Amino acid sequence: MFDRIQPAPPDPILGLTDAYRADPRPCKVNLGVGVFMDETGTTPILDAVRKAEHLLAATEKTKSYLPISGDPATMRLVGELVFGGDFAPLREGRIAAAQALGGTGALRLGFALARQLRPGATVWLPAPTWGNHGAILRDVGLAQDTYPWYDPASRSVADAPLLDALSAVPPTDIVLLHACCHNPTGADPDPALWQQIAAIAETRGWLPFFDFAYQGFGQNPVDDRAGLLTVLSRVPEALVATSFSKNMGLYSERAGSLQLLARTPDDAQAALTHVRRIARVLYSNPPRHGAAIAGTILADTELRALWLHELAAMQRRIAGNRTLLADGLAARNPDRDFTYIVRQNGMFSYSGLTEAQVAWLRAERAIYMVKGGRINVAGLLPATLPYVCDSITESLRLFP
Repeated sequence: MFDRIQPAPPDPILGLTDAYRADPRPCKVNLGVGVFMDETGTTPILDAVRKAEHLLAATEKTKSYLPISGDPATMRLVGELVFGGDFAPLREGRIAAAQALGGTGALRLGFALARQLRPGATVWLPAPTWGNHGAILRDVGLAQDTYPWYDPASRSVADAPLLDALSAVPPTDIVLLHACCHNPTGADPDPALWQQIAAIAETRGWLPFFDFAYQGFGQNPVDDRAGLLTVLSRVPEALVATSFSKNMGLYSERAGSLQLLARTPDDAQAALTHVRRIARVLYSNPPRHGAAIAGTILADTELRALWLHELAAMQRRIAGNRTLLADGLAARNPDRDFTYIVRQNGMFSYSGLTEAQVAWLRAERAIYMVKGGRINVAGLLPATLPYVCDSITESLRLFP
């Protein structure tokens, strides 16, 4: 079976991190992998997380299996965070939830559910999108296509082409939408565009599937769900994949959820039974610890306030890095406009760098970023920012 087997190609993002780690140059900078870093280059454990873990260590009485769909009390708290406690479908019982192995696991559950219930559907992905979206769809066996998202000329959402494409999606298909902090571009719709997307979804009848991995990294947890709620207020059914990897820093704990909006409470619970069957054969039961941390924080008034304070500080650091990067590049390139970097949201900026520039930065300056020029803004440090700005400027001049 394994005789002379050829190695699989490296993951385009995680493989980049492996190459970065193996690079001996002391000047190296990792702007590829999507993790938050503080000013020292550390991905920190939040104080709220540490306090929750201490509380769990003192009070937890068992490590027995969770239900296949996770702890119901935790899933209720997660639903209130994602949608707001006053969201009518949540109060009416039209939303069911299952714990998932991070945001990726939630996407995998949701796509597998779609494969069972809509086997002939095509999933429409924004172009560009996170590379793992397409890989998961190929693994599940669902057809996929793309719709325009990004306009390279304006460095923002391609409003008119996007709306035209969504208006032609068949009602039997599924449309993946980034709720906020679009990965990789950082370009998000404004409220007016979200209203238009919602109207098309309502009229055409296709199923929205939201990837909501960055709640709190755009503006704050409430404002970041505005586009999501705009669409969900107009459609009877939807899927939402959520994650605590970023906003609680629980990357290695793999804590997330799949939220299902259905027409009736009975429909929601029936759909959840299918999610449970899928989860059962994938991993049987979800892990307890990461979800218990999230649930403990959300249930405790003091811990929740501390977490929101820390989350706001992370968001401010990301936004501040955007301004520092844009100002640093503008000072070195006065004939170019870099204000789009500030207008974008979340951890990532679509820098507009060409493949040749990206390759040169890696080979000659040990600056690692994903193909297409996606920069993890949260990976910029005070010590490395001038070097990054100088190097990007040199690449722009060498490869105009």
